[in-house]
Amino acid sequence: MSKVLLINGSPHEQGNTYLALNEAAQVLNAEGIDTEIVWIGTKPVRGCIACGMCAQKGLGHCVFNDDLCNSVIDKMNTAQGLIVGSPVYYGTPTGNVLNLVHRMLFAGAQVAGKPAAAVAICRRGGASAAFQTLQMPFQMVNMPLATSQYWNIAYGREPGEATQDAEGMQTMRTMARNMAWMIKQFQSGNAAAPEPEPWQSTHFIR
Repeated sequence: MSKVLLINGSPHEQGNTYLALNEAAQVLNAEGIDTEIVWIGTKPVRGCIACGMCAQKGLGHCVFNDDLCNSVIDKMNTAQGLIVGSPVYYGTPTGNVLNLVHRMLFAGAQVAGKPAAAVAICRRGGASAAFQTLQMPFQMVNMPLATSQYWNIAYGREPGEATQDAEGMQTMRTMARNMAWMIKQFQSGNAAAPEPEPWQSTHFIR
């Protein structure tokens, strides 16, 4: 069975980032694709120090094995797609999730040709900048982007509020259907195109 790895880059395990990722995961499951949501947790994830030992030794892993990076690389190597989600902190994704993505890609995770998507969760501003920051590394390692009807952004501050963003949740579902189609198309060459939902719009002036 095909599998998509989803990384929850929020320090809150069951917060709004999880809800957005879970919305995508449910659609992928309905499309016959297995999913695993990995929570980055609250412990530090070290940044890449550009030592180059991963490449020099041909490890396919980071030489530092004191956080979750190498276990995520192992999971990614057996997955057919990747979705990385983060809340927005000062207009950027969380530092921990950026450290993880940078190291796993640089150390040699098997990602080329596998669809990828970024998800940003925001209280108010900075979501598009965070979304772009998360998505840019995928374009440097030959990962085709799973698009949607809008940028993969949802709004909410308190836990559960993101589910009130009907358009944001629909955007997650559309992205997931497109990723499922891409995976199937790459494998078979004749996958049926996904059927779009009737568009929902969400406005925040109340």
